[in-house]
Amino acid sequence: MSERTIYLDHAATTALDPRVLDAMIPYLTTEYGNASSIYTLGRHAMQAIDHAREQVAAAIHSRPTEIAFVGCGSESDNLAIKGIAYAAQKKGNHLITSSIEHHAVLHTCQYLERTGFKTTYLPVDEYGRVDPDEVARAITDQTILVSVMYANNEVGTIEPIAEIGRICRARKIPFHVDAVQAGGALPIDVAALNVDLLSLSAHKFYGPKGMGILYVRQGMRILPQLQGGSQERGRRAGTEDVAGIVGTATALTLAQEEMAQATPRIQALRDRLIEGVLTIPGSRLTGHPTERLPNNASFCFKGVEGESLLLSLDLLGIAASSGSACTSGSVDPSHVLIAMGVPAEWLRGSLRLTLGKSNTDADVDAILTRLPGIVAKIRDLGM
Repeated sequence: MSERTIYLDHAATTALDPRVLDAMIPYLTTEYGNASSIYTLGRHAMQAIDHAREQVAAAIHSRPTEIAFVGCGSESDNLAIKGIAYAAQKKGNHLITSSIEHHAVLHTCQYLERTGFKTTYLPVDEYGRVDPDEVARAITDQTILVSVMYANNEVGTIEPIAEIGRICRARKIPFHVDAVQAGGALPIDVAALNVDLLSLSAHKFYGPKGMGILYVRQGMRILPQLQGGSQERGRRAGTEDVAGIVGTATALTLAQEEMAQATPRIQALRDRLIEGVLTIPGSRLTGHPTERLPNNASFCFKGVEGESLLLSLDLLGIAASSGSACTSGSVDPSHVLIAMGVPAEWLRGSLRLTLGKSNTDADVDAILTRLPGIVAKIRDLGM
């Protein structure tokens, strides 16, 4: 067993940045006021939230009033999709999304289908890319929302969001983007991307778990999904997690400031990983070869069970995944790989290695040294 865990699952979660924790501590200890209270402690809490909102707005090039803080990325997706759908149901009942979305989007659309809405699930190509022309063709006079992710959480493919956004804007259809995997990894400019709603999750960019962000473009009407208070400009009832909000804004600000320096190093590690892993017989890269997240290296191995790979790596102190952390307990093949047309004999042998700022060349060396033997052993055992 390795003394130090080699953590290669940054798409699942990231460690809290010590600088983020430092920013949060006052609001967990001495500055504990409720932001709805009018006395000094309450005003300090509200001032901290206002400043955090300004920080997030600056990071994604929006107005502070367009930022809502929520409980996680899944809640952000739910609020965006249900909020728009219920607000616009007198205009139409048709939703458009892609077949490779995170389950926070897919399951929300399926829930709405049980209450009278209809969903078109767009196909993707072999790399997991949505064709903007398919979006245009799918739009009808009943379409009230299009939701396509910025980058896929399993295979890392980056979608042509700005182009899809232009189509939606021209047809006056609200456009939601699940940018949970892109947060901290790709530049986010909501105006340049032509998006109306955008979801982020703090723990994907070294912020606290249990915190999400929803950008709602000015003029978009959404119905809140939690009742009980007027917090977040009426979009999300409930006493604000001041420490979490401060930590979220701090983490996003740091991620944006350090992206230009961090990305080339992480991308170089990713490229070494991809090059080395693809020397293993019966291996293939999944996702787009170039239009992919800078930290994502995802593969399939023919005739290998992904669970056996993960357990073998774990015994050597290496943390990885076979795809989305939210479906890690599922025995079903990935819906993303199925949508991409990956052949059946490859489907169960998926491995996702996602790098972060703590990873080094030595970590890559460790994987490239140990993985070939693990794959060979599993094949020999028929696992």
